[in-house]
Amino acid sequence: MTEIKLAQFSGKDLKRRCFTELPVGHLDSCCSVSGHTVRGTVNVTLLQHPHSSSCRSLRGSSPVIMLTVFVVVVALVSQTAARYTPDWTSLDARPLPSWYDEAKLGIFIHWGVFSVPGFGSEWFWWHWQGQQPPDQKYVNYMSQNYPPGFTYPEFARQFHAQFFNPDDWADIFKASGAKYVVLTAKHHEGFTNWESPNSWNWNSVDTGPHRDLVGDLAEAVRNRSLHYGLYNSLYEWFHPLYLIDKKNGFKTQEFVLQKLLPELYNMVVRYRPEVIWSDGDWEAPDTYWNSTEFLAWLYNDSPVKDTVVTNDRWGAGCACKHGGYYNCEDKYTPGQLPTHKWEKCTSVDTLSWGYRRNMKMNELLPLAAIIEDLVRTVAFGGNYLLNVGPTPDGMIPPLFEERLRGVGDWLEVNGQAIYSSKPWRVQSENTTVPVWYTSKGLTVYAILTAKPPMSTVKLLAPKTSSITQVFLVGNPTPLSWAPVNPGGGLVVLLPELPYTPAQAWTLGLDFVH
Repeated sequence: MTEIKLAQFSGKDLKRRCFTELPVGHLDSCCSVSGHTVRGTVNVTLLQHPHSSSCRSLRGSSPVIMLTVFVVVVALVSQTAARYTPDWTSLDARPLPSWYDEAKLGIFIHWGVFSVPGFGSEWFWWHWQGQQPPDQKYVNYMSQNYPPGFTYPEFARQFHAQFFNPDDWADIFKASGAKYVVLTAKHHEGFTNWESPNSWNWNSVDTGPHRDLVGDLAEAVRNRSLHYGLYNSLYEWFHPLYLIDKKNGFKTQEFVLQKLLPELYNMVVRYRPEVIWSDGDWEAPDTYWNSTEFLAWLYNDSPVKDTVVTNDRWGAGCACKHGGYYNCEDKYTPGQLPTHKWEKCTSVDTLSWGYRRNMKMNELLPLAAIIEDLVRTVAFGGNYLLNVGPTPDGMIPPLFEERLRGVGDWLEVNGQAIYSSKPWRVQSENTTVPVWYTSKGLTVYAILTAKPPMSTVKLLAPKTSSITQVFLVGNPTPLSWAPVNPGGGLVVLLPELPYTPAQAWTLGLDFVH
């Protein structure tokens, strides 16, 4: 394509403070018009396909034709801007795409240069050389295992990912019962798992694996009908431009304009993630990150504008307040039903999100604990994002795989109580054993997260009627039950409960309220 500058104009309702292209429309099958903004001015450009005669003819178009093109562009840009404006009132009003609430379960993947030392956590570089004073545990680890003068960037050359098979990973994720996958595109260390033009020589194509890890996994995940998302850290611990802005009290935006935003727009256009899991926002306000401007583009004009979901980490003070769904904090566990869609992110390794070479069995979540956590989260209306940390050579540790497949085995039987479910009027009770409630249509599900000591279980929350039916999910035979009192409640006679390492069973209750 060649470019012909048509016009330049400004508009109060079109102001943006980032450098990026915003596609705004098409003239016909061969010619298109695009606009981008620089410091509040909209630049309109005609993109010409060099092999199209009809496009080439526009080079000699009369001023009337050119003016017509300009008017079309103005109208298209205006229509786009009218949908979501770059302010939280408008952005927070956007309905969450329905696929996300229906999915319930996702897989989180923390993978990067930090996987090479595989010690402590994914915050290795910061604990070693960022915080003051440095964490002596990390200092000792380096002095005992690496030569003097060894630098963190040298770990990148050892990030080989030689056994990384995206199809194997995607098969495991599919078997887990997850409906979406979120990979770290860039963590706080700044290393990108794709060939970012804004991260020269500090990305997985220029060094280390010499592969587009983000793109390779995207294809495998989507081939299995799973949604694909990307984690992106807004800040970078040691990026020179970020450190300058930080020193200036975030009154300057050199890092945002030259590094962060161009990279974010590129990532979205290139990979079309349906989840953008933002992080690393807490040191500066959302106005520094230009978060609302980016989100307005994402919701209005991006290639994923109709399906993308985002979290709430877009600047200091945004958590649990602004964004798409709420994370609030890592491993967030509310004590009552929230009024806003939320997600709990947690990790199989209880001490780290990234891979640790010295992790121990008793530091990993047991399968039964994962299932109980999942059930509790869904009962409170949340999604559950379960993290694993692959090795630097590209393998998902067998114990992590075992946990994921165990979750999938349980969901194979009990998934009808999880997927597309809604919170019920009562979320839990603990009369006989811990019970968590979900609902779907006319059915209420009572999920028992412990095996009852006897062959009966008492449920006090449901109000029965003469047509109430009870069944064990996975077993079509109706179960006998008796009312507890006229006001509600029932005692269910249980069959022999099948063995499951998840230690959770589901009763379906039809025609209760």
